[in-house]
Amino acid sequence: MKRRRFLAAVAAAALSVPSRAQAKARVVVVGGGFAGANCARALRRAAPGVGVTLVVADEVFTACPHSNAVIAGLRELSAQQFRYGRLQREGVTLVRAPAAAVDPKARSVTVADGTRLPYERLVVAPGIALRWNALPGYDEAAARRMPHAWIAGEQTLLLRRQLEAMPEGGLVAIAVPAYPYRCPSAPYERASLIAHFLKTRKPRAKLLILDSKDGYSQQRLFERAWEELYPGLIEWVALSQGGAVTKVDAAAGTLETDFDTHRPAVANVIPPQKAGRVAELAGATDATGWCPIDPLSFESKLQPGVHVIGDAAIAGAMPKSAFAAASQGKACAAAVAALLGGRAPAEAPLFNACYSLLQPEYGISQSASYHLSQGQIMEIAGSGRMSALEAPRRARAKEAEQGEAWFSTITEEAFG
Repeated sequence: MKRRRFLAAVAAAALSVPSRAQAKARVVVVGGGFAGANCARALRRAAPGVGVTLVVADEVFTACPHSNAVIAGLRELSAQQFRYGRLQREGVTLVRAPAAAVDPKARSVTVADGTRLPYERLVVAPGIALRWNALPGYDEAAARRMPHAWIAGEQTLLLRRQLEAMPEGGLVAIAVPAYPYRCPSAPYERASLIAHFLKTRKPRAKLLILDSKDGYSQQRLFERAWEELYPGLIEWVALSQGGAVTKVDAAAGTLETDFDTHRPAVANVIPPQKAGRVAELAGATDATGWCPIDPLSFESKLQPGVHVIGDAAIAGAMPKSAFAAASQGKACAAAVAALLGGRAPAEAPLFNACYSLLQPEYGISQSASYHLSQGQIMEIAGSGRMSALEAPRRARAKEAEQGEAWFSTITEEAFG
């Protein structure tokens, strides 16, 4: 028994000692959202001997999930904000400065103050960037009049202030882009919560959704809820009905489609998107503006030694969502730890779960698991789950509670 205990203790100690390659390795993670924070934290745990540096542009991360509730006045922006102290206490080196340059050949990142960060492996988790002028007339100046509110923060509050100031009986319009974009169901959650705001604060107002698609995620659930909660308040115009906004005139306050010109009191324009700027600096984006990756390790197909996770990555069947990004961050950490230790990465489990709030105490959700198949990330057959189309209000209230617990869990895992 003593000998077995001794051997077990030796084995455990051996597992805790990093390989020589790992002990010398440096990994830089750029981007401190759900993907980057989870990756940095998981890598510190998986490979304690590796030096992990997390590069963030801001002191505080402002989360997008639940930010639609801020727009509708149901939540304060402070509830969306998180700091990085826990990651630092766990041994992650924090650099608070935007990345200014990436040299994949020299394997280094340079931040805005000129500091150069060498690496053996780079993980890029920049989220999205907006394609300014991809929608004619919509640029950064236009966004100050017609907020996108698609990157949480000041834009979120700007849209909220515009709704509060709009006249009774006014029209709110939401312009929705074609796929891909961050969080497929978020525009329709936003429409629901703005409708709740209008119903309770400006009951003669209307809401118009101008969509560049003919269908969307969880459509039947949203439409059933709108019939129940907001009859006659929301109008959805599909692509085939002339819903796609083709031009914006912020000065005139108009949105043009192929058939109509709309002049809403409040215009929320969600523009087309692409991978965040750091992915471009690293040379990891292709002609689509997104980043092709190896689905096992999340290593870029364009730049060896560079891994891309989260919204920026072309990740097969996985949607661009916070939970998916967190799952990819953990899987990438395991892959990077293996590669630095001279081992081949093993397939890691991948998951997604999304909750949408349609009014207080009324939530819906969907989830799925994923695996590698035919060189792609595919949904595991039979793993998908979605809220029942017919459900009592107590079930919807329960899902709203679960959505709050889900948010607490994903933020705790990322930021502590």
